[in-house]
Amino acid sequence: MTRKYFLLVVLAFVLALSTSFQALGQETSSRPDSSAPVTPAAAPPSSPTGAPAPDAPSAALRDLLAAACAHDEPSFEKFLTARNAQSFSQLTPAARTELMKRFVLLDGVGKPTISSNPSGRPDIRCTTPDGAADIQLGGVELHDNVALLPLDIRDVSELGGGDPHHILMGMVRENSSWKILSLGMLFLDLPSLEVEWDQASIGSNERNALNDLKTITRAIENYRLTYSRLPESLAKLGHASKTSAEAAGLLDADLISGKSNGYLFRMVIAGANEIGAPAQYELSATPAIYGRTGKLSFYRDTKGTLHAADHQGGVGHSIDLVVE
Repeated sequence: MTRKYFLLVVLAFVLALSTSFQALGQETSSRPDSSAPVTPAAAPPSSPTGAPAPDAPSAALRDLLAAACAHDEPSFEKFLTARNAQSFSQLTPAARTELMKRFVLLDGVGKPTISSNPSGRPDIRCTTPDGAADIQLGGVELHDNVALLPLDIRDVSELGGGDPHHILMGMVRENSSWKILSLGMLFLDLPSLEVEWDQASIGSNERNALNDLKTITRAIENYRLTYSRLPESLAKLGHASKTSAEAAGLLDADLISGKSNGYLFRMVIAGANEIGAPAQYELSATPAIYGRTGKLSFYRDTKGTLHAADHQGGVGHSIDLVVE
């Protein structure tokens, strides 16, 4: 189980410079007159069984953590503010998964189990093939449209478990629904983090793009051996219920679509003519968003040599540096 809570905070959260921060500041900076009696905020309503009501902030946090455990992107996104949800949808699949993993401090896809403690507060057990975590929610501190919820997350992979991490989660009411606002005293602000995450993943995206070009090349060569010709497009290398020249079952759906891990892939047939010259092909891989998902453009020439260079997002060519 990953216990790098400091890394979690550094990677996933920054001090709020957004409207969410301003809203919280307005809610918590208001102080009653010192001469007036102070009345604690009312706790959110509970169901007859003691479990949180469906619209309670603790119920929203419970379901968010369960979705994070299962790497369930659609369910997880429901508990993001509109601003963060838009940024979440623009992240690469790897970055979206990485964010969800940080909420439960586990690496693998887990199976969430939800129960209630004797006080009726939610407990979430996240079990993965490599470990398990127990997450216990505390009482809610409610300030109008902002709720603070303490939780303890403990490694229960081994007998006795480890020391718990004590974390204070913030929720904000947006359009009558509770959304995740903060972890600890730091605020979830995905738009501010998009560029940082993209920069951090550029090297990995570029390595994956080069490997994907090699994978596409192998699929094309296998197709040529099987059908004695080149496929007219990458779509011919896809899967279907029956393998044929129209669906050879040689490439996964993301590469067939021409987009994977922040890169765009294209195949061009070249070299064939009417006097019998054999058809050859070129492959290119270019960043989907230059400077964010990648900087290098990769190119496979008709001789099978791979090249790479920075073309500001444009297609590479055969005079670029040769790569293995």
